[in-house]
Amino acid sequence: MVEASTGSTVPRRQLGRHLRDLRNKARLTVRAAARKLEWSEAKMWRIETGQTSLRSHDVETMCRVYGAPDHLTEALMGLAKETKARGWWHAYGDVIPEGFDLFIGLEEAASEIDWYENELVPGLLQDMNYARVIMGTHNPDEADDEIERRVRLRTARQALLTRTTEPATFNVVLSEAVLRRPIGGHSVMTGQLRHMLDVGELPNATIRVVPFSAGLHLGVMSGPFGILRFPLNPDGGESEPATVYADGYTGDLYLDKPSEVAQYNNVFKSIWSAALDEQASRRLISEMVGSYGQD
Repeated sequence: MVEASTGSTVPRRQLGRHLRDLRNKARLTVRAAARKLEWSEAKMWRIETGQTSLRSHDVETMCRVYGAPDHLTEALMGLAKETKARGWWHAYGDVIPEGFDLFIGLEEAASEIDWYENELVPGLLQDMNYARVIMGTHNPDEADDEIERRVRLRTARQALLTRTTEPATFNVVLSEAVLRRPIGGHSVMTGQLRHMLDVGELPNATIRVVPFSAGLHLGVMSGPFGILRFPLNPDGGESEPATVYADGYTGDLYLDKPSEVAQYNNVFKSIWSAALDEQASRRLISEMVGSYGQD
């Protein structure tokens, strides 16, 4: 039974994507899958596009028809339980197994990403050496090959900025502290800042810096966050609602209620206004490259 569409759409959208991928891997059309499940094609469409929530039992049935492995079935059943949450918070490792990152699916589908960071270079701007330091510090007990796998995954995500078909628009505001904190030492920071300048030359990427001289601004109080927007339908409507994402130490926060997104939109606009313009930001980043190289 498909339940009423309530709460956050984030887990529903993610669940729908993964069920659609499983159906495709099983080489089943929507019609064939609907026949096996004894459901209508319209119901299948609503499930795969995240229009409705699902009971765990229905997810288990679909996974069995699609031949999904047990660990993935268990994860998707856990995700189904979250589809009625108002604002969705999931703890790392709670229901998400290795290689099942919900944020990556949202990020890959986004057409525009607005991002604010006050402490670290955001993932889509990190080069491999900087990412390696971050991953190693965050996962001190992981083996070196696992750290490398995480680094490759993080840098592979950056292809959405350079893909041939509809690369995502990326607007980033960084606190000056991000530039001045020597993560990994001066050599790593020099390479990272040069990489940032290279990304900033992309026509779909804009990087701005809020200088310390800006004083108190809303980003100081909000902390880091991203706003993901998605392609429009042919009729001009949203294909998916915009979603706010905040990466916490013990879990990730997803918000997609219009009032919540509007509030974060206003915060981002305020931070953007407090930042240096694009040219002045590039000059500051370039100056920091020089300062690290001289030390």
